[in-house]
Amino acid sequence: MELATSKLSMTVLMTPDMANFSGNVHGGTLLKYLDEVAYACAARYAGCYVVTLSVDQVIFREPVHVGELVTFLASVNYTGRTSMEIGIKVITENIRERSVRHSNSCFFTMVAMDEHGQPKPVPPLQPGSADEQRRFRQAQQRRVIREELEQRYQFLDDEG
Repeated sequence: MELATSKLSMTVLMTPDMANFSGNVHGGTLLKYLDEVAYACAARYAGCYVVTLSVDQVIFREPVHVGELVTFLASVNYTGRTSMEIGIKVITENIRERSVRHSNSCFFTMVAMDEHGQPKPVPPLQPGSADEQRRFRQAQQRRVIREELEQRYQFLDDEG
């Protein structure tokens, strides 16, 4: 059996130790899981150790409550030479009410690393389905925007 190495899902039960003062799951807890899922998805795709370069558009659409099941759906949306964009959609399920909602989304840029801690080339992504092609095009647009912002900030740094 061949695994789809560009996608990953993980489900976690939200427990009382994850709650903030308002009784919802702490945003930092969700960020920790998002980073772990992005790492697992990117490392499995690249076949090596990866590091987080950036996190874009973390959108907390709805609160997550203790006792809910949270499923993290990750996919490699785009690959550069050594980097990958990992898109993550978070689905939250209230078990008692039998309701499901989209509670969070974000994009991670992960970089593959060799055994010497240097960036390492990753396999090029071959988007197949219409959804994969759409995510690939959107990721290309986000990459252009990130590069423009990096150049703008570099210019500001040079100005001192």
